[in-house]
Amino acid sequence: MNVIPTEIPEVLILEPKVFGDDRGFFMESFNVRKFKAATGLDVQFVQDNHSRSTKGVLRGLHYQIRQPQGKLVRVVRGAVFDVAVDIRKSSDTFGKWVGVELTEENHRQLWVPSGFAHGFLVLSDTADFLYKTTNYYSPDYERCIIWNDENLGIYWPQVGAYSLSDKDQQGKEIKEADLFP
Repeated sequence: MNVIPTEIPEVLILEPKVFGDDRGFFMESFNVRKFKAATGLDVQFVQDNHSRSTKGVLRGLHYQIRQPQGKLVRVVRGAVFDVAVDIRKSSDTFGKWVGVELTEENHRQLWVPSGFAHGFLVLSDTADFLYKTTNYYSPDYERCIIWNDENLGIYWPQVGAYSLSDKDQQGKEIKEADLFP
């Protein structure tokens, strides 16, 4: 596994080894020993999630203020622009974001630590997005920062009209949101 650092040290791009030939490919999508050796992180995943979305769907920026979740995310069909935003007020990178294209071809994964808001935009006709979480989903603690918050200045790719849920359209700006210390 190749680990690529980002502008925010805690957010990591992971490239698994892919073995392919004219019949297809094989890759280990997760191995706890290799993950720990490559990243230095000792995490326990408790939940796997799978979402399918169509082009232009923008999900996020989501987080849980209690029971925060670290996420290991990847795309198994299609392509997305994936974003992690540091919302830890005491962090040197508070309010900064990292954006990475994850595709079925590049097999990249993104490690989004707890203390970060997370979202993605579907770039392909459809995308199947898989993610492991370090804590269980809890709707009582779920929060959302608005995707187009000018204070963050996220450069979302242009794919035509964006499609957002009602919940995501009602997200708060970072200056009004519940944040981590």
